[in-house]
Amino acid sequence: MTEETPGFDEKPDVPSGNSGNGSEDAEPQAAGSSAQEEPAAPAGDAAQTAGLTAQLDQARTALNERTADLQRLQAEFQNYRRRVERDRIAVREIAVANLLTELLPVLDDIGRARDHGELVGGFKSVAESLETVAAKMGLQQFGKEGEPFDPTIHEALMHSYAPDVTETTCVGILQPGYKIGDRIIRPARVAVAEPQPGAQTVPSEEAGAEDAKSEDAQAAATGESADDKESGGPDEG
Repeated sequence: MTEETPGFDEKPDVPSGNSGNGSEDAEPQAAGSSAQEEPAAPAGDAAQTAGLTAQLDQARTALNERTADLQRLQAEFQNYRRRVERDRIAVREIAVANLLTELLPVLDDIGRARDHGELVGGFKSVAESLETVAAKMGLQQFGKEGEPFDPTIHEALMHSYAPDVTETTCVGILQPGYKIGDRIIRPARVAVAEPQPGAQTVPSEEAGAEDAKSEDAQAAATGESADDKESGGPDEG
C-alpha cells in the first residue's frame, strides 16, 4: 500500500515544441543582422584611414616647421658665436695697441741710448727684455733709410733735394714707425729727398755741348788737311 504525499501532484514531462522553434528562429535573425552590418564596415574603415592620414599630414607639417625653426636658431647661434669671437679679437687688439702706444716713448729712449752707446749693464738687459715682450705682443718696427717714401706709412718732417735719387726717398729716419699686423699705430717720421730740379736736363745740355766741340774739332782737322794738300805738303827747311 503506497502513501501519497498530499500537496504535490506529479505532472508528466511534456516536450515543448515552442522552445525549439524559438532558438531556430533566433539563429536566422542573428545571421540576417550580421549580413546587414557587413556592408557598412568598409565605409567606417575608409573614414578612419582618412582621419589617420590627416593626422599624419598635420604631424609632418608640424615636424617640418619645428625642423626649420631649429635650423634657423642654429644658424643664428653660429652667427652669434662668430660675431662674439670677432668682437673679442677686436677688443684684444685695441687693448694691446693702447698698451704698446703708451710704451713707444720708452722704446724711443732705448733706441736713442743704443745709438749713443749708453745701453750698457743692467739697463741693457731690461731694455732688451722689454723689446722682446713687445715683439711677442705683435709689435713690429719699420722704416729704413733708402726706401721709397710712402705717405700711408711715412710722415715727412724734413724735405730736401738730392742729385743721386730718382724718386722721393727716405734719406733719414727721425723716429721709427711701429705696427701690429697690418694696423699702423705710429707712422715712421722721416726726412725725404726729391730729385733735384733740372737734373735730367743738365746732362743732356752738357752732352750737346761736347758733341758740338767734337764736331768743331773734326771740322778744324779736316780743314788743315785740305790746306796741306793744296800747298803740296809742309814747307821744307
